[in-house]
Amino acid sequence: MKAGINQWAFPADMPTAEAMSQARRLGYEAFEVCVEEEGRVPLDISETGAAAIRKHADALGIALTSMGCGLHWRYPLSSPDAATREKGREITRQALRIAHWMEIESLLVVPGTVTESAPYDMVLEHSLASLQDLRAEAEKQRVAIAIENVWNRFLLSPTEFRDFIDQCDSAYVGAYFDIGNVLAFGYPEQWIRILGRRIKAVHAKDFRTEVGTLAGFVMLLEGDVNWPAVMQSLREAGYTNPLIAEYFAPPQPHSGDAMLRQVLTGLKIITSL
Repeated sequence: MKAGINQWAFPADMPTAEAMSQARRLGYEAFEVCVEEEGRVPLDISETGAAAIRKHADALGIALTSMGCGLHWRYPLSSPDAATREKGREITRQALRIAHWMEIESLLVVPGTVTESAPYDMVLEHSLASLQDLRAEAEKQRVAIAIENVWNRFLLSPTEFRDFIDQCDSAYVGAYFDIGNVLAFGYPEQWIRILGRRIKAVHAKDFRTEVGTLAGFVMLLEGDVNWPAVMQSLREAGYTNPLIAEYFAPPQPHSGDAMLRQVLTGLKIITSL
């Protein structure tokens, strides 16, 4: 299993090609590009520009298999507002096209967010309808919509997550499983077993459950993830894509390399288990 890193671990103003080159120099085998309204990989990138990123990755010998996207927090597919939902769907369609141009297999999608003004049942209805609408574009582009389990008060059990994916009724809708995000309310090895081959991509993070807040996210191997059990479950599920570490660029530019080296060391140990 290849050790990969998400683009959010690099400064926001660092060009994608430079970030990939730095990742490869440090020893990473996979890289997750991140699409944004502006910056890193902008939504208005041309097909030629996207193909150039793929060409650079191939020249470096670094795998591109998944694409990150945080825009569904701003434009939820489950929003009570129809215009916002459509904006979220259009962003998803464009991101799927960009991923296709880069020959990427899956796109991270946050399915919806439960809030005081967006109750659970409404989020379920709107997000499912949005994803059922988007599956045709995913199938056309041959890029999977990979639904991530995040702290959005939604899809709070592995069986519900599994059944939600199955209701989308497409081989191009699956799970983007985040290991660390589950620790607050479950056991990742159980989720992996239940989701099985629905898992398209995996984020590696670690978490201390006794903290219980965002401050509980720690470096790999410093939290409560049972990594041997997780790796066994991933292999039993037939997962062979990269393990992508999701960490964010530190506020001190001079410490970026140190963090990236530490994360890679953790990934190497974990993938050898």
